[in-house]
Amino acid sequence: MILILAIVVGALLIGSDQLVKYWAVDYLKPKGSIEFIHFGKLKILDLTYVENDGAIFGSMSGQKWFLIGLTTVILILCAFYLVKYYKKSKLVTVSLFLFLCGGIGNLIDRIGKGYVVDMFEIKLFRFAVFNVADIFVSVAMVLLLLYALFSDFLKAKFNKKSDNPESEQK
Repeated sequence: MILILAIVVGALLIGSDQLVKYWAVDYLKPKGSIEFIHFGKLKILDLTYVENDGAIFGSMSGQKWFLIGLTTVILILCAFYLVKYYKKSKLVTVSLFLFLCGGIGNLIDRIGKGYVVDMFEIKLFRFAVFNVADIFVSVAMVLLLLYALFSDFLKAKFNKKSDNPESEQK
């Protein structure tokens, strides 16, 4: 049952990424860029069509087959760890799942088009133009970082409470 739910949710996440990219190609590409979130003269976010044939921040531009191979290997490792360790931590499970969905979404573009379609441009400060799959990957990385930083601290705190018989009496 959980596997079926995971497949459905994964398909919905990957589908949402592909749907937004389809919209960007169909509607946004001819316009180039449109204003999106602004407060007076303060620009927060615009929708800007970009074809990124590289990796993060346009690095490794033009290395399509290398990026496809690297992404595939990373996704296989991610899936392996997800299957092997999904019962150990819900946070790690969700992180790996989001990472897989984002990676698959961008891999679909890279294989099919030779580039990844990006559309969200933060105007508040200089940053990369990104897409829905990139959001999944970024959230996954933040969650994994939080897990790495705080899991030992939380384990120590809970173990300390359970080791102290006085804490159970209060």
